[in-house]
Amino acid sequence: MYRKILVGFDGSDGAKAALRHAIELARRFGAELWSLSVIETPHWATATVGEVDEQRRLIEEELERLQQAARTQAAEFGLEIHAVTRLGHPAQLLVQEAQRGNFDLLVIGHSGRSGVWGVFLGTTADKVVRHAPCSVLVVRW
Repeated sequence: MYRKILVGFDGSDGAKAALRHAIELARRFGAELWSLSVIETPHWATATVGEVDEQRRLIEEELERLQQAARTQAAEFGLEIHAVTRLGHPAQLLVQEAQRGNFDLLVIGHSGRSGVWGVFLGTTADKVVRHAPCSVLVVRW
């Protein structure tokens, strides 16, 4: 049924639940498994260029650590995860990556790091479901 699965992974509890579901589905269907982590670009910043660069470096290091943990988790089930990190808007990049990679399924957590702003502006999950070129599984945890 599924041959290529993309999971949105930001290290949040929702993303960890989505990863568990994606691993199970990939194992069940023999699908290729990918994860996408996004470093959000700020709309405005009062920090200096050096501070922004340092913050980005710290985020990249944290995402790499989280992706390595995801690789280890998948390996326990005999799977490999192809991990990708992009810079930009999470919903937009998840939709673009799903389209570009010709994915059959996009798995995301219901709530990630958007916090209270998601209530007012719509969550990443809301936006992805509306625009994804493939089926979307939104995992509640």
